[in-house]
Amino acid sequence: MKRKRLSLAVGAALLVSAPCVWSQESTEAPSAPAASDATTLDQITVTARRRTESIQDVPVAVSAFGEEQLKDLQASNVDGLQGAVPNLNIVQGRGSANSVNVFIRGIGQPDALQTFDPGVGMYVDDVYYSRINGALFSLFDVQQVEVLRGPQGTLYGKNSTGGAIKLTTKNPFDNEGGAVEVTAGDYGRLEGRFYASGRLSDTVAVSLAGAKITNDGYVKDADTGKEYNDDDTESLRFKLALSPTDTFRATFTADTTKQDAGLTLGRPMAPLRQTSLAPAGVVVLKPAETGEWNRTARTSFDDGQGQKLEHSGASLAMEWDIGPQWQIKSISSFRKLKTHSYIDIDASEFELGDVLVALNQDQTSQEFQLHYDNGDNLHATFGAYYMKENVPSYQEAYADDLFSMLGVGIPFLRTIRDDLTTTSVAAFAHVDWEFVPTWTLAAGVRWTRDNKDYERSTSTFWGAPFTALNETVAFAAEADWTAVTPSVSLKKAFGDNVMGYVSANRGFKSGGFNGRANTVYDTQHAKFDPEYVWTYEAGLKASSSDNRLRGSVTAFVSDYKDFQARVSQDVGTFPVLNAAELDIKGIELEGSALLGNATLVSAQVGWLDAEYKRFDDFRLDPSYPGYDPNVNHDHVPFSPETTARVAVQHTFSLSDAGALTLGVDASYRSRTWLSVDNRDVLSQKAYTVAGAFGSWDSPQLAWQVRAGVRNLTDETYMIEGQEFASVGNIQTAYYGLPRNWYVSLRYNF
Repeated sequence: MKRKRLSLAVGAALLVSAPCVWSQESTEAPSAPAASDATTLDQITVTARRRTESIQDVPVAVSAFGEEQLKDLQASNVDGLQGAVPNLNIVQGRGSANSVNVFIRGIGQPDALQTFDPGVGMYVDDVYYSRINGALFSLFDVQQVEVLRGPQGTLYGKNSTGGAIKLTTKNPFDNEGGAVEVTAGDYGRLEGRFYASGRLSDTVAVSLAGAKITNDGYVKDADTGKEYNDDDTESLRFKLALSPTDTFRATFTADTTKQDAGLTLGRPMAPLRQTSLAPAGVVVLKPAETGEWNRTARTSFDDGQGQKLEHSGASLAMEWDIGPQWQIKSISSFRKLKTHSYIDIDASEFELGDVLVALNQDQTSQEFQLHYDNGDNLHATFGAYYMKENVPSYQEAYADDLFSMLGVGIPFLRTIRDDLTTTSVAAFAHVDWEFVPTWTLAAGVRWTRDNKDYERSTSTFWGAPFTALNETVAFAAEADWTAVTPSVSLKKAFGDNVMGYVSANRGFKSGGFNGRANTVYDTQHAKFDPEYVWTYEAGLKASSSDNRLRGSVTAFVSDYKDFQARVSQDVGTFPVLNAAELDIKGIELEGSALLGNATLVSAQVGWLDAEYKRFDDFRLDPSYPGYDPNVNHDHVPFSPETTARVAVQHTFSLSDAGALTLGVDASYRSRTWLSVDNRDVLSQKAYTVAGAFGSWDSPQLAWQVRAGVRNLTDETYMIEGQEFASVGNIQTAYYGLPRNWYVSLRYNF
C-alpha cells in the first residue's frame, strides 16, 4: 500500500506539469528572495558532450544539479544524490568511510577490490578518478553535478558501461566573492566550509575552498559506549585561472583531502559459524540478528585501528582558440591516493573476516581535444586520451576464530602484497551535424587499449598444530584488451520546445586479474575478460511555451554481456566469473513545474527490469561438492524495479525581511538485492525516506539560515552488503543514516 500511495503521489506531481513536462534535468530553483517574483524555470546548461549545451537540446539521458539544488537535496556528500535520479544507486561503499558504490541502470562495480574497474565513471573537472576509494566526495565548492545514464564510450576519458557522474567546481572568474558556512547537528555533527575567489587582475583570478567535516558516529558499542561510523575529514582546493588573451584560457587546480575515521560497522545478518576440527562439526559463534537494528555493534579490532585516507592531486586545463572555428583543449592531471583501512567484514567481536587494506595508488592522465564548430550546423570533436595507474597494496586477513580444535581457536593470518599497473590509451571522434533543418545526426567512435600488469603474493600463517600448512602462493600476469565503442543518435526538433531522439551506444569495461587468487589453481585461472554493453534509447524532452513546465521521458534497452561476478566458492576461494548475460530495459521520467510565482514541484520515476539471460555458475550444479542450495541468481544486485521521488518547495516573501523557503520530499525504492548471490538476508524490502528543510535568506542574500531533517520518519533500511558466505557464513549489511537534524548559518560576501 505504501508503494502505491507514493507512486500515485509522484504521478500526480508529474501530471501537474501538463502535456509536455517531462525533462532530463532537475531544475534549480531561483534564489530565495527572487523566487516570489519568478515566472519561469531557470535555464540549465550541461557539458555532457564536452561542450556547453542546453540540457533540453542534448540527446543524452542526463540529470543536473546546481549548488542551491544540492542544498535542497540536503546532500553534503555525493551519495546525497540517492533518490534524486531515476535508476541511480549511489551509497557509501562496503565497510569503508571513504568509498562509494555506484550503479546506474543495473550496471556498476559489485566488488570493492581494487582489481576491479568501476562501472560508472567519476569525474571532477573532467579528470577521471579511477578508484571508488576516495570518491565519496564532499560537495563543498561544487558548481554543478551531472549524472549521465547509459554507456559513455565515445567522449569520456575512460570507458564506462553504466554511466558517468561529473562534478564541476567553481570557476574563479565567474564566482567572485565567497561564503563561509557553519553547520551543527545531532550525533556530534559539526562542519565548516568556506569559499573565497577574486581577480588579481583582468587576466588572473584565484580561489580557495575548504571544508572540515566531523560527526561522532551513528553506531555504538552498547557495552563500552565507543562510537563508530563517524567522520573526520579535511579538504582544501586551490584554483588559479589565467586568461592572458582573448584566445587562451588556463586553470591550474590543486586539492588535498585527509580523513581519519573510526571503523564503519555493519550488522551480521546470518549466523556466524566456526568449523571445529575436533570434535568435527560446526559451532555457531553468533546467531543471526533479527528485528529492527538498534545501531549497536561489536568489533574485534582495538582502539586506533580505524580508517585513514590521504587523497591529493593537481591538474592543468588549457584552451586555445586557434581560429574562428577551431579550439584545442588539454587536460593534464596527476593524483595520489593512500588508504590504511581496517574493515571488520563479519561485524562482530570474532575474527572471521577481519582485514587491513592499505593502498598507495597514483595515476597520471593526459587528454587532448580538438573542437570544430562552423557556427551553424556542424560540430566535431576529436581527441586522444592516456592514463597510467599504479596500485600497489598490502593486505592482512585475520581469522583466529574461523577454525577450532577442542574448543580452542586456531590462529590464522593471511598477508597479501600485490601491484597492479594499468595503462590505458584511446582515440575518439564525434560529429554532430544538422543535415536538414530540425534534424540532427550525431555519430562517434572510440578506440581503446587497456594493458594491465599484475603481480601478487599471498602467504598463510597457521598456528600450532597446523604450521606445516603455511605456504606462499605467487604469480605474475600481463594482458591487454582492445575495444571499439561506437555511438550514434538522431535528433528531431518538433518545435521550439519539444525535441525527440533515438540513440545507440556501446560501452566497454576492461578485463583483469582476480585479486583474491589464494591457491595455485586460482592463479592459473585468475584472468577474467571484459564486459560489454549495447544500449538503445529513445527520449522526448519538452517544455511549455512560457517555460514554467519542463520534463522528459526516456525508454531504453541494454544488452549486457560477460558480467564480471565475484562469487564465494570455498574457504579462502573467490573466483571471478564472466558469468552472465543480462537483458535490461527501463523507463525514466522527470518533471518540474513552477506553480504560481513561488512554488516549485519536481518529481522523477524510474522503472527497471533487469534480469539474467544466463548465469553460468558451477556452484549450482548438484554434483559439485560445494553445491549450495541457498544460492540463486533470480535478481540483479542494486537494481530495484522502481525508484521515485517527489519534492515540493514554496518561498514566502517577507518583504524587507527577506524570504523564507520551506521544502519537503519523499523518495521511494522498491526491493533491492545487495549481493551477486541472492542471499535473502541481504535483501532490503521496499522503503520510503522523507526529508524536510527550511531556509531564510536576508534581503541582499548576504545571510542564510538553513535547518533540515533527513530520514524524517527514522526509517531503518539496508544500503549495502558484504557476502563471503564460504568464510564463517559472513553476510553483513550496512544501513542508511537514522533520522538526523542540522542547522547551518552561511554568510556570503
